[in-house]
Amino acid sequence: MPAVKNIVLVHGAWGDASHWRHVIPPLHAKGYRIAAVQNPLTSLADDVERTRKLAESLDGPTLLVGHSYGGAVISGAGHASNVVGLVYVAAFAPDEGDSLGSIFARGDPPSGAASIRPDKDGFLWLAQDTFRQSFGQDLNETDALVMAVTQKPIAGRCFEDKAGPPAWKEKPSWYQVSRHDNMIPPETEQWMAERINAKKIITLDASHASLASHAKEIVALIDEAIAALG
Repeated sequence: MPAVKNIVLVHGAWGDASHWRHVIPPLHAKGYRIAAVQNPLTSLADDVERTRKLAESLDGPTLLVGHSYGGAVISGAGHASNVVGLVYVAAFAPDEGDSLGSIFARGDPPSGAASIRPDKDGFLWLAQDTFRQSFGQDLNETDALVMAVTQKPIAGRCFEDKAGPPAWKEKPSWYQVSRHDNMIPPETEQWMAERINAKKIITLDASHASLASHAKEIVALIDEAIAALG
């Protein structure tokens, strides 16, 4: 398999590409070509298309890395012909016909769900005063404040949209589970990681925001995936 040249980082709900700010510099220092997509969070299909187009615009073998809802996105966008692998960071990994809602329905709602606030336009926000506790209790105060204030809402329909055939059935995957996740139950993450037959599963003493609070370990997992691919 050809060596990976490109990494596309895919953010999740209530965030944007800046959520990867602690991951980007060390990956850049290693010589990778990095792109961090800015998804509209308006529908799963919209976000898959935006990510797929970015991946296809890059020259050479490409690794997709998705956090949270971004895992559902890379499961669809990973069908791009130049995508050679997938890394899930405390992320959804739906099968065909799954929705985020149906995955949540497997168990009790996570505690962070109590912070979700719908607006009149059908978008969902996280309450600023409980953002840190819900999304990233292991973040420093500055990171948590900036994420809370700059959060990007997600359309409620994204939790209802059904996923298509997943790329993880055709391409190798890696998965990071967050042991103290208040947005996706850790047991659900472990179940998804095993269902996709991830080549490696790592579990971190991390919140949902592991991409920021444990950037070093996330970079190491990406590195390991790339080494295995090339």
